[in-house]
Amino acid sequence: MAKVGRIKLGSQGLEVSAQGLGCRDLSGPGKPEPDMIALVRHAIDIGVTFLDTSDFYGHNANEVFLGKALKEDEVREKVELASKFGVSFADGGNKVDIRGDPEYVRAACEASLKRLDVDCIDVYYQHRVDTRVPIEVTIGELKKLVEEGKIKYIGLSEASPSTIRRAHAIHPITAVQVEWSLWSRDVEEEIVPTCRELGIGIVAYCPLGRGFFSSGAKVAERFSENDPRKRLPRFQPENLEQNNTIFERVSEMAKRKGCTSSQLALAWLHHQGSDVCPIPGTTKIENLNQNIGALSVKLSPQELLGLESFVAADSVKGDRSAIGLATWKESDTPQLSSWVAA
Repeated sequence: MAKVGRIKLGSQGLEVSAQGLGCRDLSGPGKPEPDMIALVRHAIDIGVTFLDTSDFYGHNANEVFLGKALKEDEVREKVELASKFGVSFADGGNKVDIRGDPEYVRAACEASLKRLDVDCIDVYYQHRVDTRVPIEVTIGELKKLVEEGKIKYIGLSEASPSTIRRAHAIHPITAVQVEWSLWSRDVEEEIVPTCRELGIGIVAYCPLGRGFFSSGAKVAERFSENDPRKRLPRFQPENLEQNNTIFERVSEMAKRKGCTSSQLALAWLHHQGSDVCPIPGTTKIENLNQNIGALSVKLSPQELLGLESFVAADSVKGDRSAIGLATWKESDTPQLSSWVAA
């Protein structure tokens, strides 16, 4: 298998693998740690070096796992390590809170460094925007962490265009992480153009539609009782039947192209620009290898238009996120001039 190529992410000097690895599902019950570490090592060996985690995943456990996976044989020097802060557990872990105040930013970073067992995090994202704290205040503390050598680059996730602009004015933002896939394209109207205007890289999470483009409606049959996807509108029975027609059309084109539906969905994202890095997640090496195969799938302008016609705005039924989950549409923060710290 040929090694994965490299791209420049943003305009601040960061270079990453053309496709990354979302590590969220690599830790937890039913995930044998040696097998998952082997998957991470295999990814690195074939050139998938952009690894994504968060202190939110598994109540901090995912960072601990990834720290172990990167511990031996000077692996740390081979990867671009990304983590996130901002979603905190309150009330004994029973309540989720979004925080971006300076004290929390610093404490979260210090804790992540310890769990990951590293001296510096390459890309440190604000996982969700705290709408109570001016983004200038949050980024101001992150800027200090850059100056102290604890993080290299600053990122945002699910941030609105105005939030991105205000943040970038305080310190250059290297990457914005967004949900972007064939059936989640709301970012194309404002977020993507804003990032490109400012020289910010785009990291696409859930590029396979949370597993939808791997097997269509059948993926819902495999959801466990505590799978968060069970709450998502697009996977509800009243929406899933119509949405499955999208998968069937994508699958038909994939067969004509001699690839899988998931490879075709990833290839579409790779064709959106050299500043886009999808980060699909998987717990199986064979799926990882298959995902990498998407980089070899070439699409003509006509094929791209054909794919996009399958997923017109009115053809996807149901919102991409559950009610109450924060997205970029609700991420504006107070103006700095009107803010008084608690």
